[in-house]
Amino acid sequence: MFKAGKVAIIGRPNVGKSTLLNVMVKEKVCIVSEKPETTRDNIQGILSGEDFQVVFVDTPGIHRPKNLLGKLMVRKAQSSLMETDLNLVLIDAHSGITKEDIEIFNLMPVKLNILIINKIDGIDRRHILPIIEKAHKFNFKEIIPISALKKDGTDLVFKKILEYLPEGFPFFPDDQLTDKNERFIVQELIREKILEITYQEVPHSIAVTVEEMEERKDRENNNIIYIKANIYCEKESQKGIIIGDGGKTLKKIGEITRKDIENFLQKKVFLDLWVKVYKNWRKDPFALKNLGY
Repeated sequence: MFKAGKVAIIGRPNVGKSTLLNVMVKEKVCIVSEKPETTRDNIQGILSGEDFQVVFVDTPGIHRPKNLLGKLMVRKAQSSLMETDLNLVLIDAHSGITKEDIEIFNLMPVKLNILIINKIDGIDRRHILPIIEKAHKFNFKEIIPISALKKDGTDLVFKKILEYLPEGFPFFPDDQLTDKNERFIVQELIREKILEITYQEVPHSIAVTVEEMEERKDRENNNIIYIKANIYCEKESQKGIIIGDGGKTLKKIGEITRKDIENFLQKKVFLDLWVKVYKNWRKDPFALKNLGY
């Protein structure tokens, strides 16, 4: 008997959805940042075994949007709920069940929903019991406390997923890890490093596009992947922050990202980064389309 199904990972921003997906598929298919609203698109991570295939859907955090980009992100998250066989609903153990969490609970379709109480590491376990008691008021098949970061409790989550997964046929070849192409992953890796390095200074007004990605010969006639990418921000002041004094920040972003991309592609990479200003792109439908949203 072969089991196959889609499992959405749902929750408000910054509760650990992308971290959990990366743990589940045992590969990095989503970027992770402590900043909320890091994930901007539904990203599918695929885990295949001899008798199962689980397609995990990492969704943008459901929140009250402040601009057109935010509205698109929430719409994508909500649409994913209609296509899944099982939903993992994440909350943060440190904040318990918030008003925002309850709003998300009320959005959930009447199907198999599992509540995941994440980030239990470093917290008194007695604090978790009242959260579980409160959660019993809602329609969850299971309530599982975990730490996705420490991989504590994630084996039980996976066991429960397999238990509830329906019979079916695989959606993807068994060696495929994600539904996104290499260009998308490269763009996301660049954006992740910008968020990390300019954490306090540059908000989520950053977009990245890969303009060129092709195999070339370097000076020693070795094969190398040439990648030209544009980094878009909304203000000249943000451009200055990303480039840094004498280009030092941009150089650091490039050096660290290049290593991640080489690890992902398993090939040598030449990364050519350019920073451009695209004013108010998050509010402009034409700009959003141009930037792939």
